[in-house]
Amino acid sequence: MIYEDLMGKIRSRDASAAVVGLGYVGLPLALAYVDAGYRVIGYDVDPDKIDNLLAGRSYIGDVTDERVAAAVAEGAFAPTTDPARLGEADVVAICVPTPLTADKEPDLLFLGDTAETLSAHLRPGQLVVVESTVYPGATRGFVLPLLEQRGLAAGRDFWLAFSPERVDPGNKAFPLKEIPTVVGGVDAAAAELAAAFYEPVVSEVIKVSSAEAAEMSKLLENTYRAVNIALVNELKVICGKMGLDVFEVIDAAASKPYGFQKFAPGPGVGGHCIPLDPYYLAWRARQFGHESRFVELAGRVNDEMPEYVVSRLEGALGERGVKFADARVLVLGVAYKANVDDLRESPALVVIDLLRNRGADVAYHDPYAPALPRTRKYDFGLTSAELEPEAVREYDAVVIATDHTGVDYDMVFREARLVVDARGVARRLGYAGDNVVTA
Repeated sequence: MIYEDLMGKIRSRDASAAVVGLGYVGLPLALAYVDAGYRVIGYDVDPDKIDNLLAGRSYIGDVTDERVAAAVAEGAFAPTTDPARLGEADVVAICVPTPLTADKEPDLLFLGDTAETLSAHLRPGQLVVVESTVYPGATRGFVLPLLEQRGLAAGRDFWLAFSPERVDPGNKAFPLKEIPTVVGGVDAAAAELAAAFYEPVVSEVIKVSSAEAAEMSKLLENTYRAVNIALVNELKVICGKMGLDVFEVIDAAASKPYGFQKFAPGPGVGGHCIPLDPYYLAWRARQFGHESRFVELAGRVNDEMPEYVVSRLEGALGERGVKFADARVLVLGVAYKANVDDLRESPALVVIDLLRNRGADVAYHDPYAPALPRTRKYDFGLTSAELEPEAVREYDAVVIATDHTGVDYDMVFREARLVVDARGVARRLGYAGDNVVTA
C-alpha cells in the first residue's frame, strides 16, 4: 500500500517534492516542479543562497528574480537550510556537485554528506532520485547503503532511482521541459515512480533497465562530446603547424550531409559535465580491470589546451620583443562558454593561472562575471576591467577565451596590439589583421 499511496500522490500532483542542492541544476528543477503544480522544498547548505531566494533574488542567469519571487510568495517554493524538512517531502531529488579530486578521480564527498543527512530524516513512503553525475554502480553501491543505515529498506520502505541531469545553461533552444530525461531504478518499482515524477516537467521519459544503465548513459553522452572536442582541439594544433585555418577545414567537412557532426575547438572544455564525466568513466573502467585509453587521452588533450593558448601567446609576444614578466594581458571572457555566467571548470581560469604563474600582469573582462569568486582551485581576487579603446590599447595582448556575443570585438581587433583568438571570432567577423593569432 505504501507504493500505491506514493504513486497516487505523484500522479495527482498532491505529492510534495524536495530538491537538494540549489545550483545550476537544482534551482531550475525545483521551479519546474512548482510550475507543474507541486509544492517544493528547496534545501541547500549555503545560507547565502537561501537568503537570496527568500528575498526573491536569483543567482542563476537562466532563472529570473520574478520567477523566484512569485514561487516564494505563493508558498509553492520553500527554500531552507533545515535538513529536517526533507522528511516532509514525498520525493527528494539530489542535485549536489560531484567534482573530481586532484588525481582526476570521483569526489563523492557532497553526495555522501547529502545521503547521510537525508538518512537521518528518511521515512517510509518516500522516493529518492539522484541527479548528480556518478559512475555506474554508485547509486546502488554508494548512496543506497547510506540511506539504509538507519533500518529502512529500499523497495519496501522507500525507493531509489537515478536520473541524469541534462541542464545546458544558457541554451534557449532546449530548456529543461524540452529535454527528454532518462530514469533507471534500483528496482522496477523505483523506475516507475521516478518516471511518473518526471513526466509533468519534461518532454519524454526514457526508462532503462537499471540505475546503472542510466548512470552509464550520462557518462556516454558527455564523453562522446569530450572525445569529439578533443579531436578538433588536436586538429587545431596540427592545422596551426601546417598553416591551415582549422575553422575553414571544419566548416568544409560539415558540408557533408551525413556521417559528420560539427564540433568547435577552443581553449579547453568547461562546465559541469564534459571536463568531469570522461574521468568518472575511466575511473570506473579501471575498477573492472580495463584501461580506457581512448577516453583518457581525450581528457588529456582537452586539459592541455589552456597551455597551448598560453604557448601561442608567448610566441607571439616574443616576436614583438615582449617577455611574460613584462606583459600586461587582458583575458576576454571567463565563463566556460558564451553568454552564461557559469565559471565551473572554465579553461579561461586555467589560462589566467598559467599567465600569472609566468609573471604576467593579468586582467579580465566578462559582462557576465563582474568579479571572480573564490573556488576550490583559484582565488584571484580580480574584478572585471572596463573594455574601452584607451584601456585595450594599453595591454600587450588580449586573449579571447570566451566568445560572448555582447562584446565589441570590432573595437578590440582595431585597438589591440595583439589578439590571441582561441574561439575563431576573427574568422567569423571576417577580420584578417596581422595583429591576430589563432590559438
